[in-house]
Amino acid sequence: MTSFFIPRTLVSLCLAWSIGSAASLAQADATLDRIEQRHAISVGVMLSGAPFGTIDPKTGEHLGYNVELAQGIGKALGVETQTVSVLAPNRVQFLQQGKVDILIANMQFTEERGEILDYVPTPYEEVGGAALIRKGSGISQWADLKGKPVCVSQGSNFIKPLQETYGAQIKAFRSQSESLLSLRGNGCVAAVHVSPTLHALLSEDEWAGYEIPLPGDLIPSNSVIWLRKGEHDTQAKLDAIVRDWHRSGWLIELGERTGMAPSQALRDLHAKYSNAAPLAAQP
Repeated sequence: MTSFFIPRTLVSLCLAWSIGSAASLAQADATLDRIEQRHAISVGVMLSGAPFGTIDPKTGEHLGYNVELAQGIGKALGVETQTVSVLAPNRVQFLQQGKVDILIANMQFTEERGEILDYVPTPYEEVGGAALIRKGSGISQWADLKGKPVCVSQGSNFIKPLQETYGAQIKAFRSQSESLLSLRGNGCVAAVHVSPTLHALLSEDEWAGYEIPLPGDLIPSNSVIWLRKGEHDTQAKLDAIVRDWHRSGWLIELGERTGMAPSQALRDLHAKYSNAAPLAAQP
């Protein structure tokens, strides 16, 4: 009796696991169907400052580069776009928990991120980090940050090179605004964030005493749209849309219009796809 019961139990457990796994995979691939059924796509975006994203103080409307990218996805899919504000520490959780369908949230590609999430293979830009530093600090090279406190956002892909390559002491904050507040209060010698945002700050009077003196951006990396694991149909659909953006030159126009200076990598992608068939003609 016992010798029969144990294998039968094991078989039952295996069947249950298989059914559960199949259901999980089916659910993961169903994102595109859900978007079409509710005629809307929910996109997690960073609204941490220009040019990427801001909130209109009068209307509460989401504005900026990330927001227009999200709206471009909705337009290409023929559905409404709902943008959801996320922060660096919670953006992955928002995606994994189904609070948003995709992420367009200042989250450049890294191998570590690619292990826990899927992403659209064709990048829409390339972005690196810059260091905002008080004038007269004497810091002129990335190596000068060794042993000094540097403010960043939690989960930033700049943490690893700052620690391992330049020996900086990391102070990670929940949001970019908290990091910048610490810089102003002398809690750190530099705040390292995505380059376009920090360059935009220099045009504001309150940052007149600061500069971006370090040469070159830190680890320029592909900006990609992130998805939950296993969403291959959604991935393929969005990749065709991004390639069509490159073909048409829309991403370059968007960057120039929103203050997101197009990188050479973006211009190279436009040249690569400029002779491709329009999205409507693709299978």
